[in-house]
Amino acid sequence: MGPDIIVPIGFFVMVLGIVLGVPLVRAYTRRVESKPREALPSGDMVARLERIEQAIEAMATEVERVAEGQRFTTKLLSEARPAAPQAIAAPQPALRPDGTVLSDAVRST
Repeated sequence: MGPDIIVPIGFFVMVLGIVLGVPLVRAYTRRVESKPREALPSGDMVARLERIEQAIEAMATEVERVAEGQRFTTKLLSEARPAAPQAIAAPQPALRPDGTVLSDAVRST
């Protein structure tokens, strides 16, 4: 079998696949589509789904409240930070006019 015969054989195999494959695929899809579909959910199922939906909405509301509290706390902490180093900073030593540092005992008198 040379390379000259491979192309015609491949062509006929492809045509045979299409000729047999298309009807088989159509028959399969008709069979799948003709199967009865599941019935609509019962009243009990609908009520249960509604309860689940309400529970999820309540959780979403609570999560939003927690997130809002977190944002508020973060805002308060970020506003308080610049003032904190000034409050914690060591007191500046008292200086004499000549530039020497006064001791605590001298400052208190």
